[in-house]
Amino acid sequence: MKNQKFQTGRVALVSFSHFIHDVYTSFLAPLLPLIIEKLSLSLSQAGLLSTVMQIPALLNPFIGLFADNKGLARWLVVLAPTLTAIPMSFILHASSYYVLLVLLFFAGISVALYHVPSPVLIAKYSGEKKGRGMSLFMTGGESARTLGPMFAVAAVSFLGADHFYVVIGFAVLTSILLYFTLEKEEQKTSFKRSGSLKASFHEIKHVLIPLSGILAARSFMHASMGVFLTVFVERQTGSLWYGGAALALYEAFGVAGVLSAGTFSDWLGRQRVLFWVLLVAPVAILIFVFSTGILKIIMLAITGFTVLSTTPVMLAIIQENAKEHPSAANGLFMMISFAVRSIAVLLAGIIGDLAGLENMFIVSAVIGLTAIPFLLRLGIKLEN
Repeated sequence: MKNQKFQTGRVALVSFSHFIHDVYTSFLAPLLPLIIEKLSLSLSQAGLLSTVMQIPALLNPFIGLFADNKGLARWLVVLAPTLTAIPMSFILHASSYYVLLVLLFFAGISVALYHVPSPVLIAKYSGEKKGRGMSLFMTGGESARTLGPMFAVAAVSFLGADHFYVVIGFAVLTSILLYFTLEKEEQKTSFKRSGSLKASFHEIKHVLIPLSGILAARSFMHASMGVFLTVFVERQTGSLWYGGAALALYEAFGVAGVLSAGTFSDWLGRQRVLFWVLLVAPVAILIFVFSTGILKIIMLAITGFTVLSTTPVMLAIIQENAKEHPSAANGLFMMISFAVRSIAVLLAGIIGDLAGLENMFIVSAVIGLTAIPFLLRLGIKLEN
């Protein structure tokens, strides 16, 4: 059947659009020093900016339901890179803190509009190799987190803050390419049915509930390594450069994990791949905390590879089980992921303040091991 064929060109294009889209969402962090200086912001005000941008993620299930019922998955994916690029390319032009908040809030809405339906298109174009498709898709996003800040700094240096908005052009060209490349295929396969969030939840609750447990357990490892790694390494070595290098190494092997895990899950099975990465990741974190020298570096690389590699596998599971409401199902999954990640970052910070960063990593690893019972439950549900 045609829909079982892996459409390399379209999968690659949507994955590339993920890269382009997320490059723009990565602008805030590297440009924050310029924004703080221009608007005379406090650190508390600066910290609120990222939160405001993430708030629209709470709308993910409703966006997914809208996309399913109206058959608009393609249109949202086509328009979102440009809709995100517009506010993000003008953050250096914000005349006040409140204007900046509005720009980031609208960017957050567009981020949700892109990330909810795009895995649905990837699932369609991947046929039976959904894991491979999700790996390529997530690699686009992870790569953007690495290269986006460098692009933003280079653009400001070359164009100047006053003309930074010119970078919108890359997103516009991407939207045009998506429109002409995805149009015919999506017209044939768009979802146009009436549904509800309740119906979507009931369709996938057998996998969503155990996956939520896995997300909650993994979120502590994700938070401790992704947010506090540089601080931990800097305090141990006295070098901010080493802290940055450690994070770069972690992210680089994360890209490798994301790229390979989904494909491996196509061959070996979703549960088997999740079992190994969820078992290895906590052990690697514990060894990383207590080791030194080359062993510490190796454990950091293994941690990056395993902690970040679970997402494409879980996305594939969601799409394989969401036959009637794929976008709404992905919206529910992403909302839960956002919620548990936000809570985990807060709790990890509190643990770090009370018990120290080393103990925070240990607690995060122990919590990470609690994913295994949820994974076993997921395996039972998949077999049934």
